[in-house]
Amino acid sequence: MNSKFVKIVVFAPIADAESVRKAMGEAGAGVIGNYTHSSFSSRGIGRFTPQTGATPAVGAIGKPEEVEEERIEMRCPREIVDLVVGKMKAVHPYEEVAYDIYPLESF
Repeated sequence: MNSKFVKIVVFAPIADAESVRKAMGEAGAGVIGNYTHSSFSSRGIGRFTPQTGATPAVGAIGKPEEVEEERIEMRCPREIVDLVVGKMKAVHPYEEVAYDIYPLESF
């Protein structure tokens, strides 16, 4: 059985986290009861090495990079996932956005 909701988790540089969170909320993610734009965030270090053909927003080709990032989690109705992900990607600074989508169980 498919759940009605998913959890979208995205990793964004600290300086861009608020604009990513806002875009997702304005697209309809983060509604819980009478509340909108509900999210949870935690901070950590993102690591990556851009390869030939990449156009990195941070770092250089072939050089390992570390960026302080915010993990943003928001509940989202399954039927608007494509819209929310599209709005998220439109404001995210990275060429390749790291995000995950998890189904949520209903009880």
